[in-house]
Amino acid sequence: MTRPLSVVRPNTWDFLREPMIAPTGFREYDARWRYPQEINLPGMTALGLGLGTQMMRRGIRPEIAVGNDYRDYSLAIKQALILGLVQAGITARDIGPALSPMAYFSQFHLDAPAVAMVTASHNPNGWTGVKMGFERPLTHGPEEMAELRDIVLGGLGEARPGGGWQREDGVREAYIHDLVADFRMSRPLKVVCATGNGTASDFAPEILERIGVEVVPLHCELDYTFPNYNPNPEAMEMLHDMARAVRESGADMALGFDGDGDRCGVVDDEGEEIFADKMGVILARDYARLYPGAKFVVDVKSTGLYHSDPELQRLGATTEYWKTGHSHMKRRVHATGALAGFEKSGHYFLAGPVGRGYDCGMRVAVEICKLMDRNPGRSLSDLRRALPRTFSSPTMSPFCADTEKYAVLDRVVAKLQALHARGGTLGGRTISEIVTVNGARVMLENGGWGLVRASSNTPNLVVVCESPDSEAELRAIFADLDAVIRSEPAVGDYDQRL
Repeated sequence: MTRPLSVVRPNTWDFLREPMIAPTGFREYDARWRYPQEINLPGMTALGLGLGTQMMRRGIRPEIAVGNDYRDYSLAIKQALILGLVQAGITARDIGPALSPMAYFSQFHLDAPAVAMVTASHNPNGWTGVKMGFERPLTHGPEEMAELRDIVLGGLGEARPGGGWQREDGVREAYIHDLVADFRMSRPLKVVCATGNGTASDFAPEILERIGVEVVPLHCELDYTFPNYNPNPEAMEMLHDMARAVRESGADMALGFDGDGDRCGVVDDEGEEIFADKMGVILARDYARLYPGAKFVVDVKSTGLYHSDPELQRLGATTEYWKTGHSHMKRRVHATGALAGFEKSGHYFLAGPVGRGYDCGMRVAVEICKLMDRNPGRSLSDLRRALPRTFSSPTMSPFCADTEKYAVLDRVVAKLQALHARGGTLGGRTISEIVTVNGARVMLENGGWGLVRASSNTPNLVVVCESPDSEAELRAIFADLDAVIRSEPAVGDYDQRL
């Protein structure tokens, strides 16, 4: 039986033999732990046995595509995971080092009924985890994760004969061809390609060059020590570096990618960071012209422009706000038949006929270049300025322990609902509505809003604010929302703040 962290501890005899898994690593839609403090290699084998058992219980053909990101410990973790899958009677089809979207693509390319990608995504070194799914292009949601957690922590994994391992070559080349095909730019385009020395370093420059883009590489050497900064295009450190490179090189834009390549960050030709929700509006406008009546799904952290933008209204596009999280968004896009989903964190979910429905930073990069190709004579800053102006915060993440964050959030939501009930305000604006599909999105009378929710992947809350009027009002909205959040003593410091 799998024993929890409280029984097996690092630097003990048992640690080298018995599985150790912290229960908090089973999150809403990913499995993610600090390694080796919260999971050891036998624990990863127990996870593989549990995942294989879950496949067998669901009657899924016993084959799974497996990949790993470019971190020095990811190969060992993948091999431990594969050992458990083989124990469960599953054939592991090993695609080697990969981006998460390459692993998702491999399900289509190899006709594999399941996928498991060993990655810590954008988390810093010292973290590991697995993104997994059965029904392509979907990944595990809360129901599947809860089932897997119960199998693994309950020691209910069942060993069966018949498992095996096979190496799958050529998936990288097929993935790149799927993205590029025969498209070539018809206008010159110079792009800073920023990968933060992560896995995308082996993909993004080549993909952009193959479509005819002039590439200015920025930290595109594979280096799993991440000597410059953690590859996370939502972090201001990386975005500011991208903006500097644009200004110094005279590039038309910068495109940045996270540690496993499923997210894309954008900086325009004037060095302005365009958060992914605003970039999504720019893309949505373009898609709505190409595909009349297009439907979009956006997460609750995203700008209110999806509802208020006159151009999207004129083109008949409709948008639904939904839960933050790549699995939640993929499922909603799939269930509603939406053309695309946009998430403020930089996940874009481009469905047919544009994409395959999963989040792929490389496909987004190609699509942004195609957008520019369809708009000759216009710069990305022109397209940005064509949007109604709003003032948006970055995504801010105050610390809150995994064991406490959901209870803390419940109390914060109740306090905000009580504030609304007595006619309260944020930033001097009356609260008009509170949307609770994912935390609390506090809607204000003038279209401004503030959001607080629990992070699904890290021990944090998540805070985002927007004002349609001014930077000063944005700061006032944040200050009032933060005062409610700060009433909870379990909430710690922000990673970044206004």
